[in-house]
Amino acid sequence: MANYKNNKKTSPKKTNNKVYKKVNISRIPTKSKANSKSNKISSKSPLKIIPLGGLEEIGKNCTVFEYENEIIVVDCGLAFPDDEMLGIDIVIPDLTYLTKNKDKIKGVFITHGHEDHIGAVPYLLKEIIAPVYSRALTLGLIEGKLEEHGIGNAKLIEKKPGDKVKCGKFTVEFIHVNHSIPDAVAFAINTPVGTILMTGDFKFDSTPINGDMIDIARISELGRNGVLALLSDSTNAERTGITLSEKTVGASFESLFKGAKKDRIIVATFSSNIHRMQQIINEAVKCGRKVAVSGRSMTNVVEVATRLGYLSIPQGVLIDIKSINSYAPHQLVIITTGSQGEPMSALHRMAQKQHKNVTITPNDTIIISASPIPGNEKTVSNVVNGLMKLGANVIYEKMYDVHVSGHACKEELKMMLAMVKPKFFIPVHGEEKQLSHHKELARQVGIKDKNILISENGRVIELNKNSISQKETVHSGRVLVDGYGVGDVGSIVLRDRKHLAEDGIIIVVMTMDSASGEVVSGPDIVSRGFVYVRESEELMNDIKETVYNSIDRLYNNDVYDWVAIKTKIRDELSRFLYERTKRSPMILPIIMQI
Repeated sequence: MANYKNNKKTSPKKTNNKVYKKVNISRIPTKSKANSKSNKISSKSPLKIIPLGGLEEIGKNCTVFEYENEIIVVDCGLAFPDDEMLGIDIVIPDLTYLTKNKDKIKGVFITHGHEDHIGAVPYLLKEIIAPVYSRALTLGLIEGKLEEHGIGNAKLIEKKPGDKVKCGKFTVEFIHVNHSIPDAVAFAINTPVGTILMTGDFKFDSTPINGDMIDIARISELGRNGVLALLSDSTNAERTGITLSEKTVGASFESLFKGAKKDRIIVATFSSNIHRMQQIINEAVKCGRKVAVSGRSMTNVVEVATRLGYLSIPQGVLIDIKSINSYAPHQLVIITTGSQGEPMSALHRMAQKQHKNVTITPNDTIIISASPIPGNEKTVSNVVNGLMKLGANVIYEKMYDVHVSGHACKEELKMMLAMVKPKFFIPVHGEEKQLSHHKELARQVGIKDKNILISENGRVIELNKNSISQKETVHSGRVLVDGYGVGDVGSIVLRDRKHLAEDGIIIVVMTMDSASGEVVSGPDIVSRGFVYVRESEELMNDIKETVYNSIDRLYNNDVYDWVAIKTKIRDELSRFLYERTKRSPMILPIIMQI
């Protein structure tokens, strides 16, 4: 972190083009106006809305808007693998539909800089050429990803709230919203059939950390003018009430920092939650502590946010993680990744005593400033237990108000519906249960049931001024990324990995005379993840006997085909091992010929 410069905070509005070093950035004047004639276009063609991700799931948000021979794309994010996806790094949307129609794509619009909205942008830009429109921080984060992927010719265009971008028959207006990352926007998309409002991720925060409250005035004005369809964030549709302001977390930090006067303080949070990091830094400055950052993604975000003026860090406060041993515990705050218990994260490595710079001691107070994403509860619990075994004082959401969501709860979702008054409503960004709860909220504010549509990834939604319907399904789904491999790991490979992980493998190796079919050497048995060979000699001998008997039966029936021999060995050995052990390891016969 020695390369960090503690710049004075500058207004994001004054961000200069020079921050984008390797990617071609251009500007569209903020006074650009939408073509007022676009509402007057009369056409029988419907507007097509095609979700490629983000429905019946959390993550990999990507939505296509298509009118005749023109397409715009909103967001292109990733999802993180579940427990069944062994060895997989990330999951991205299947972008086949876009690559097949790349000549139609006029622009890519990004609502904000979270991974589930920008993570797949590099994979998209490897296949298509189109300008990417978003706000300064979002583009800064995207630029870093493009550099990692070796993409240097992308056209990133910075816009501000109130700006309107004309893309063929589409005009897209940027509208400020509150979320857990700065520069989040909603999009009002003017089309030949009417106006579509896509909220992106949002909440109503009346006391945001920096910036303004969500632009209620503009959203209400759109509602008065008439919105054909609303696509709204469903993440917290099950949660009652309203989402607390981010400032409530700041009050908790103040209390916790005061209570840990002699301890080193370690705070784990999402790397993209810049508002949260700012509050941690502010409290550290008040207490006279230095701040170090641990975790690659956290380091990258801090560098970009500081450079663009979204993080204000006084001179001399930020130190390199490698220099923390030069300070007493009460002089330090460490901000780290790992709030979700990710196996390779910095906090997980601390809990396992594997972090090369941080050794956990009883003089540590650790604050996990995040709530577990559904499915991550066990991994988070494991990290908490590991930290506590090392003597640390661990504080997490259930003990203290150290986290608030960036997504709107029920009352805010109803407020959005009531302000927009859409003719049609399509809940997005959620699993089936969240989408269904959001549908019920729409009913409560008076939207007719026939005008509410819960769709699925790949399904074409057709809209005109008087109707909404679902049509054919386009190619969609998930693409698994494993290292440098994109899409080369599918369901069969995952099934094999799961089989190997659960049951292990038995390899049968032998050499046979190609002329006579006689077994010259072997069979040798190799076991991995099934039984320990040296302690299972009797079982190994019985496996060899089963293999011999299988070959004898084939020869007695005049079967000498190598494929048939392998199949017979696999089937008979599988049957024998299940009867003997009630386990079914993967069996791999290898026959060498001489």
